[in-house]
Amino acid sequence: MSRKRLQQQLVDALGHSTKHFNKSEVECLIKLFDKLVAESSSRFAAAGFDRNMFRDILHSAFGMTDERIMDRVFHTFDRDNNSCISATEWVEGLSVFLRGTLEEKIKFCFEVYDLNGDGYISREEMFQMLKNCLLKQPSEEDPDEGIKDLVDIAMKKMDYDHDGKLSFKDFEKAVRDENLLLEAFGPCLPDIKSRMAFEQKTFRESS
Repeated sequence: MSRKRLQQQLVDALGHSTKHFNKSEVECLIKLFDKLVAESSSRFAAAGFDRNMFRDILHSAFGMTDERIMDRVFHTFDRDNNSCISATEWVEGLSVFLRGTLEEKIKFCFEVYDLNGDGYISREEMFQMLKNCLLKQPSEEDPDEGIKDLVDIAMKKMDYDHDGKLSFKDFEKAVRDENLLLEAFGPCLPDIKSRMAFEQKTFRESS
């Protein structure tokens, strides 16, 4: 079967299964995927994006800079854990990343913040993420102390069952009560400006 025919089948399938994009938007996203893959010198390029390619996209399109968070976003897109993001994973991941419901975004952020994938966000994980996303102030004698204080505040506010770690249930309840807590441990979703710029560029250029 020709590549064009295969691509059309993929567009048709994703047009039906992807919740937040219509068929022509899916087509635009796959065109962009193919274009980025063609420009890449990665050994994975035939199959899709490897970690470094994806990190470059997150940085250039959405202004992300935190290595750890970008790594976790990659892992969250890479549903089959084969260290490569396929066209399907790209479209389905962007569906939540760009246009997800609050429920989908809560699941996405929790998965990003659960660094070791054990189903909880631990104190140590909070500490690592907050340490990465806070700017070090040269005047501070021990910046780690300030971060520990922030972890304590987060625990008091979000750990509803008082077991010393955040379950998905804790995180979901906290975010539903106070939406600003969605990205409490570092930015892992695009801001409105970069999201709109990406959509405008992608859906206009390819149409």
